[in-house]
Amino acid sequence: MKDNSSAILHQSAVIPPDPGRRSSPSGPHVGAGWGLLGVTAFSFTVPFTRVAVAGLSPLFIGSGRAVVAAVLAAAVLALTRQRLPQLRTWARLAVVAGGVVVGFPFLTSYALTAVPAGHAAVVIALLPAATATAAVLRTRERPPAAFWAVMCTGSLAAIAFAFLQSGGMGHLHWADLLLLGAVLCCAVGYAEGGLLAREVGSWQTIAWALVLAAPPMLVLAVISVASQPPSATPVQWAAFAYLAVVSMFLGFFAWYRGLGIGPIARVSQIQLIQPVMSICWAALLLGEAVTWTTIIGGLAVVLCAGAAVRVRLKPAP
Repeated sequence: MKDNSSAILHQSAVIPPDPGRRSSPSGPHVGAGWGLLGVTAFSFTVPFTRVAVAGLSPLFIGSGRAVVAAVLAAAVLALTRQRLPQLRTWARLAVVAGGVVVGFPFLTSYALTAVPAGHAAVVIALLPAATATAAVLRTRERPPAAFWAVMCTGSLAAIAFAFLQSGGMGHLHWADLLLLGAVLCCAVGYAEGGLLAREVGSWQTIAWALVLAAPPMLVLAVISVASQPPSATPVQWAAFAYLAVVSMFLGFFAWYRGLGIGPIARVSQIQLIQPVMSICWAALLLGEAVTWTTIIGGLAVVLCAGAAVRVRLKPAP
């Protein structure tokens, strides 16, 4: 989605560590290991989306991957005999689905038809700080001024990078607008998902969101196939399968497992290395050149995002 989509660092920003919980001495290491596994799975999302869009339409990728993941989610929910969420919970699940299942995959798929995967990874690196901000607004917290300072700095760094890569100030590429929109959608979805995880469970939240989004995604997938029948190479189909099975579904299991073992605040920091890994995979698998602009832009955004999350997670005196 979870470049995933991603990303569930932001749920950890919403869910505070349980002070009464006693973990074993190996707990932090085990939790970090599971968290790293989840982040590694998510780090392939942007490069593999870039591969898939070369042979499949963005509409099919965005809708098809959600349909496949929803089938897997429904099977797991049925096998584990999960209870249906309460009626008032479905509206909040719709917010999660709109951000994580619909908004982020569609917007990134269309954007990656025009920009390299490394470029997209730098812009999306703003996601941890954006989700922390969404959580602050959602829970009406009052973080210190330092939080807003580093958040604004990170935002300006991401926007400046997008301008420089698009030909200078005043020449922002339309794909960058889609990527910023994807960050906004995913941040809102993650923040609401973090709150819901307290009530319906961590992986159950994304599973129910996938099931809820399945009907409209199925309609869009059928429309996409009817208007433009998929025609892709085996490699492109393999990339699509990864996006559907791992990025949209299985990656969440490892990531949520790590958060569950905890400590949440420490495990959640691991996701800050995801954009760096995505840029490396884009260079190794796709042969994309890693320029100094990409390195400096990515480093600036990641550092600001990490500072924003750390400031917010710092306990009040």
